Amino acid sequence: MSCDQDAETRHVLGCFRDRLKRLIQVEPLLDLLHFLEPDRKDRIKAKFREEGDINAAAFLIDEIIHSKNYARGWSRELIAALETVGCRHAAKYVLNSPPEPTEEAENDSCVRLIDLLQLTLVSMKTGDVCAHCRALGLLTLEDQENIMKLTENQGNIGGARLLLKRLVKNEAGWFSKFLQALEDTEHHDLVRELRGEPCNEDGEAPAIFCIIGLIDLYRKKIHKSLDEHMQCNAKCERSNTVQTQLSNYRIISLPSSEESKRDIVLRDYQMEVARPALEEKNIIICLPTGSGKTRVAVYITKKHLERKKQMGQPGKVVVLVNKVPLVEQHYKAEFGRFLKHQYSVERVSGASQLKISFPQIIEQNDIIICTAQILENSLAKAKNEFTLMVIDECHHTKKGGVYNHIMIRYLSQKHKNQLLKKQEKSPVPLPQILGLTASPGVGGAMNQQMAEEHILQICANLDAFTIKTTTFKEEEAKTPYKRIARAEERKEDPFGDVIKKIMDEIHTHADLKPLCDPGTQYYEQWVVQKEQNAAKEENQMVRVCAEHLRQYNEALHQSNTIRMSDAFRFLNKYHTEELKTKSSPDEEGTITITDTERFLFTLFKDNKAKLQELMGKPQYENNSLAQLKTSILKEFSTRERARGIIFTRTRLSAIALCQWIQENPKFDEVGVRASYLIGGGDQSVVKPMTAAEQKDVLNKFRDGQINLLIATTVAEEGLDIAECNFVIRYCLVTNEIAMIQARGRGRAEDSSYTLVAEAGSGVAERESVNEYREKMMSTAIVKVCKMNRADYEKKTREFQMQAIIEEKVKIKKKLLKGMMKEPPSKISLSCRQCSVFVCSGEDIEKIENMHHVNVTKQFSKLFTVRENASLQERLLDYETNGVIACKNCGQQWGSMMLYKSIECPCLHIKHFVVTYSSKKKTFSKWSELPIKFPAFDYTQHADLLVEDSEEEDLETD
Repeated sequence: MSCDQDAETRHVLGCFRDRLKRLIQVEPLLDLLHFLEPDRKDRIKAKFREEGDINAAAFLIDEIIHSKNYARGWSRELIAALETVGCRHAAKYVLNSPPEPTEEAENDSCVRLIDLLQLTLVSMKTGDVCAHCRALGLLTLEDQENIMKLTENQGNIGGARLLLKRLVKNEAGWFSKFLQALEDTEHHDLVRELRGEPCNEDGEAPAIFCIIGLIDLYRKKIHKSLDEHMQCNAKCERSNTVQTQLSNYRIISLPSSEESKRDIVLRDYQMEVARPALEEKNIIICLPTGSGKTRVAVYITKKHLERKKQMGQPGKVVVLVNKVPLVEQHYKAEFGRFLKHQYSVERVSGASQLKISFPQIIEQNDIIICTAQILENSLAKAKNEFTLMVIDECHHTKKGGVYNHIMIRYLSQKHKNQLLKKQEKSPVPLPQILGLTASPGVGGAMNQQMAEEHILQICANLDAFTIKTTTFKEEEAKTPYKRIARAEERKEDPFGDVIKKIMDEIHTHADLKPLCDPGTQYYEQWVVQKEQNAAKEENQMVRVCAEHLRQYNEALHQSNTIRMSDAFRFLNKYHTEELKTKSSPDEEGTITITDTERFLFTLFKDNKAKLQELMGKPQYENNSLAQLKTSILKEFSTRERARGIIFTRTRLSAIALCQWIQENPKFDEVGVRASYLIGGGDQSVVKPMTAAEQKDVLNKFRDGQINLLIATTVAEEGLDIAECNFVIRYCLVTNEIAMIQARGRGRAEDSSYTLVAEAGSGVAERESVNEYREKMMSTAIVKVCKMNRADYEKKTREFQMQAIIEEKVKIKKKLLKGMMKEPPSKISLSCRQCSVFVCSGEDIEKIENMHHVNVTKQFSKLFTVRENASLQERLLDYETNGVIACKNCGQQWGSMMLYKSIECPCLHIKHFVVTYSSKKKTFSKWSELPIKFPAFDYTQHADLLVEDSEEEDLETD
């Protein structure tokens, strides 16, 4: 290349500097640029390490433009190096052969789209996409190795970011190949979002601008630019001019793209239900699952804040949810997604790691998404600063619920404001209320009038001007086809007969006469009551027999819904763990096994072989399981892409059903990929799912890695679950709200809702009752909406006054109870199982007003500490390390807590019988006990520990 060509290249580099700095990969390029001196390379590498690729590329270009000392032909070496490292797009610009303006504009829009969607795209399976991009020529071998290395070191997201950064440096045409790579790796949702196709719950295009629209915008501006610059003949001059114009257009178009990102377009029915709220009225929006209630709430929130700003008034919104996972979900999918670019949006829950107080969060943000309990705790200490309160799943605003506690404060203040107005004083500002629900239910109503009363009560609780709903046209409503799959009653149940025989022997041994058949919920209630009474009466024989009977009753229920082997494993695990508690954990003490316990252990041992034999005979399995198998296989064999949820009653059955499906080759043949989804509360024998585990399962379900969820009722309400084309409720019927919520999960076209029930079980009949209640609910909502305004207001005011008076009475009783709290010396605790005296109430202290501990030396001699692998929580200044259990009988008493380096045995009152005023009672919570315990004196106990330690050191010396 001649000196003139080198000079032209310098000129071209200057013309396209702003574009080239985004297309050049500096690090691999420097190794091939031999015309650059080593010290210059070192300076550029230092720039790369400190400020990144773009600034380093700009520095390299400036070095080349301003230096005149390079050997002839350096420009040829630069172009060859660019092509070698995969920067072919940059090489074309250096050769002064840029793409046509329209093509360049399209490519710019693709790059911009990738940038805007980066938060979504980094969820891709980086390894798979990287391999496909390499095969399509979008990446070099070195690129692939770097991406995979970063994925290994920093995780999937880090690798995905580098992959996207590298892709956009390719020449025009890379975008369609990238889409192909995503399609080939089954990232169908990402492809739809990149193409601007409907993929959200309302069937609308993503809120960010569609690529086609952006391309059209660029085309119009480019053609206008070309018309204005027809006289520019020199190629480089044309490129320079167009480049400048493109830069200008990009600056102009960015704000409009950001504006469209925030733009929320409601459908006609959504706008109709939102209208009263836009007029600043309190309302309840009742729309089916999947019809976009939350989107309506986002729109109302946006308009509310805009209106407040125009009026020069402060605006602040709180979005209340009743489950921790919903906080993050509402932030990412709705409020944060559409409003964080215009307003400060924050989310707070028990799982948040924020380092500032809730009042500070309120002060610093416009929109706060939080669990209701957090707001309730805050309102107890400070005044309400919100101007709009959005209450999700507002049908939970009823007696005893945290939503209702919040609304009682609101109603009380509303009542006080009326008095203040009469006194010509300024009222306290109250927030606008927006309630969201898919099904307010009928609250157990037996007739239409009671159903209307229930709807009016919900409206009164939320101080709603009205309840807004809509009737969908047949083509709009995605109501799944419903069927009931009845399984025949079992003709033979030898496995269940053996369990019933064991239970009869226990009845005889303890002289118990049950009032109902084993295996039912009524029997469960009866046996729980027997255990509680026996504990108070210190009748250890009946108490321990009742506890074992409860486990056998659960096993009977399991054998009627899941496999006999699952029921056997449950019983075997219980007996194995009980035997462990009776084994001496150390040489200090010997745990006593009573005659009754020996009888119960022997009874199971004697029947164990028979149960194991019967569980291996498939002809005796329950017919419900066979009917479920038929329903699942039908769905997966008749649908092109089946995706569904099975709802079941317990966590144990969810896990067992998932295991059954995974172990059965028939399901694998039709493409079933199953996983379970259970709750996060620690109220079950089954280890709960963490929020992260739930999120992981739901993401896999959304991506298609899982196509069948087996879930407890945790999945019925609220959680963002991908559209399903079939829902199965397996031997499970609760109320009409749960039925509507579960059915609403089947939102895809041609979806089905199946109830699998055994004939004669009453499940199908209870479902019919729920259907009747659902019709009552719909009729009641319509009637309430049509009520005369004066009658409506009179009725809701009566309910509100009743609620305020009841709350005042409740507070007075609570204050009276607090004043009447007696000293700890009035009570004593004894072991629930063996009745051995444990301690006096005087030995108990409270840590952080929650945890009841006994750190006395005499108490430490009464218990042993066992490992508790399932409970390893780290909470503030304390952590729970193990289980404390009675040395005499092995009964669990509580947990060992490490509080600021002091071991504190923490007592759980449900494991004790409390002697109070000469009467023996059982309690499930410490708050039920009218005793005022002193706060834990850390300094005193720390001093005692130091003294004991010093004495031990002196004795050792």
